[in-house]
Amino acid sequence: MSDRGALARLVAAAQAPEAIAAEFRAGGERVVWTLGWDLPRELVDAFGLHPVRLVPAHRADHDIVSLIGAETLSARGRALIATIAALPAEDAVLISHADAEQPQLFATLRELARCGAMTPPPIRFLDLLTIHRPATRRYNRVRVEQLMAWLAALEGARQPDLPTAIRGGNTIRRSLQKIMALRADGRLSGVEAHQLLAASAILSPMELAELLPAAAKELAGRPPRDTIRLLLSGSEIESIDLLATLEESAVTVIAEDHGWGADRAAAMLPETGDPVDAIAASALDPTAGAFAALDTRAARLADRIAGLAPDRVLHLRLQGDEAAAWEVEALRRSVPASTPFHAATLPEDLDGVIAFLRSGTPPPEAAPPPVPDKAAPPPPRPTRSRKSLAAISRFGAYQRDWFAGVRAEAAAGKLFAVVNANAPQEMLRALGIPFVVNQWWASIAAAKQQSARYAGLLAAHGLPADVEAYSAQGVAAAFDHDPERAPWGGLPRPDILGAVLSTDATPRLFETWADITGARLQRFQRSIESRWEIPVSWWDGLADDWDNFIEPERLDLFAAELADAIAELETLSGTSFDAARFAEVMDLVNEQEGLYRETRDLVARTVPAPISVVDSMPATMVPQWHRGTVWARDAAREFHDEVAARVAAGEAACRNEQLRLMFVGRGVWGDMGFYQRWEESHGAVFICSMYLSLAADGYIRHHDRGRDPLRALAARFVTMGDELRMPTWAGAWHVKEAEWHQVDGAMALSDADPLVLRALREAGVPVLELGMDNYVPDPAVEADLDRRVIAFLEGPVAAASARRRGL
Repeated sequence: MSDRGALARLVAAAQAPEAIAAEFRAGGERVVWTLGWDLPRELVDAFGLHPVRLVPAHRADHDIVSLIGAETLSARGRALIATIAALPAEDAVLISHADAEQPQLFATLRELARCGAMTPPPIRFLDLLTIHRPATRRYNRVRVEQLMAWLAALEGARQPDLPTAIRGGNTIRRSLQKIMALRADGRLSGVEAHQLLAASAILSPMELAELLPAAAKELAGRPPRDTIRLLLSGSEIESIDLLATLEESAVTVIAEDHGWGADRAAAMLPETGDPVDAIAASALDPTAGAFAALDTRAARLADRIAGLAPDRVLHLRLQGDEAAAWEVEALRRSVPASTPFHAATLPEDLDGVIAFLRSGTPPPEAAPPPVPDKAAPPPPRPTRSRKSLAAISRFGAYQRDWFAGVRAEAAAGKLFAVVNANAPQEMLRALGIPFVVNQWWASIAAAKQQSARYAGLLAAHGLPADVEAYSAQGVAAAFDHDPERAPWGGLPRPDILGAVLSTDATPRLFETWADITGARLQRFQRSIESRWEIPVSWWDGLADDWDNFIEPERLDLFAAELADAIAELETLSGTSFDAARFAEVMDLVNEQEGLYRETRDLVARTVPAPISVVDSMPATMVPQWHRGTVWARDAAREFHDEVAARVAAGEAACRNEQLRLMFVGRGVWGDMGFYQRWEESHGAVFICSMYLSLAADGYIRHHDRGRDPLRALAARFVTMGDELRMPTWAGAWHVKEAEWHQVDGAMALSDADPLVLRALREAGVPVLELGMDNYVPDPAVEADLDRRVIAFLEGPVAAASARRRGL
């Protein structure tokens, strides 16, 4: 092959991977499409199969939108599903955990196949996790071994030779490293570099071993080109077209820190020792992607600037990338003042990007909105709701006294923690460490109409005010130094932060929070249910049979992370962990959640409903933040007994109940009056929400029969969130709850999973998508809200109610 033909062949492969796949098929060989920059192609090569990088095809996705909705996945995710749906049945697909969306994509494909909406080729998910711990290495090895068994079962697979595949992969990487060095003096453009990197994930190792040295020889013969040298940071950029747009401004992308860039060529695998261990460790301590530590990203950016001396540094955040929004300020601080730096969001900021590339002068940044002197005025309509339960006021009084006590303890120097709602809290309870749940604090900030002021505080410190705004209220509280205006006197500065890395933004948000406050951050990894077939009706067995229902490797990982976290908390607090005390905490939680189950069942089967969600939400969640205490268990019993008394007395939330409603998504804590707005006019009662229903079905984990309470706690949190938003898990459960509560319709916030809404509609439950957020009010949505709700109630909901009542 000629030198010129080598570069042309590589570029052609990058531009048309489907053509290369067709060549493999024509030779009678099996194609395995790979999705995720972190996938080790050596695993597929070792079995004589052909990995080909999967890229979204440029096709309309209206058919996919009709199946899953426009908000389930990003435009990229929807296009990928459309692309996978069009693949030949003889191919296969391998998906990685490169970001938080790809597990959702895998679960969506699994659900579409389960319900017969799609017949995809064989699909496998590889859940390689990233925090460098012994438990992670063990977990990753199990996942690699499972993948190897799946690959071996594919038709066309041969006896694997992993050592040879690793050596071949390293040869490819060494060749790419030599080529990438040609960018420094302009012999290789950023577009060409990314084309060659893409081709290395498409062509066979044998062909690459011939083409890459030949292409390097051709490129080395080019004369150096004088150009503006750009270092690119931010989002994962798969689009070569985007790079071409940047380089049209007389710049050359000489380096980047995203996962599809040259870092993949530097990730050599050890050629001695256990090859499975080598693959299992390949994802640890990433330098790119959503799970790369923020301080690692900042330090590496500073090192690259020092070594390469770029003329410009550009941080790009692609639409929908929430992680990149939370890293900008930290990365900005790592850039020397002498190096022009600009952060932009595409596509809306493209003109400013082009101007920066040409001039080197960042466009003036918009001034952050002023922090309001006072809390935002309440909405014009009443936000306070009418409560039916006397217990709620007693719970509220207890909560105020408790929080005042927590503030006093923190002020006196006692260790204080803030944790996300999906992070384990029971170990803190057993150790006697006071803590606040982040989402409870956010609900208080919302109820006190502080959203505008807190958004201003975030923006004033260069942090995003509109990315995971609900979860960011604790970060904003770190800047709130006015106890007169701060909700309930203000959130104390935490010594410990706890989070499960469940979204792309979560790691960056909590790392930022820890940096601001000096808190110790405890991170728990989110593992993914990787089986293609899973039980649908999990609520019938998870409480008692969790150790058989949940994959053991997931329990092993989380239990090990819990043990590590407890050891660290012992050191920080000077307190020893008491296993007997912890078992008591777990028993109290199970009792409390069992009482919620009884209460949920009372509400569901009683017509008219004895209470509405205005009662059940606070009556559930205030004790829930204290679960594992005697008070919380007794409060749950008090809640149950008061509801039972109302049922016995024939009392109802709405005497004129005509329409029974479900609410899907987080609660509108800043406007609880929303839920009662249509009771008088239409007899419409919201009787079902995620709060009481999830407490009833999602938390109980018995540890009888000699089972380890710590492993039972792992079982509680391994699945936390799947019940609400993971396809198959969430859809069937919401349908069950709708049927159990005899609802006539459902209303959904913008954070509701559209596959859940699709499942409800297919079950005959009318759904109204409100298009509103529970935290950030949208005046445009609010202005039209009543008209849409009334039309919904008087149309499909009224018809469903008539059918339910036999009218």
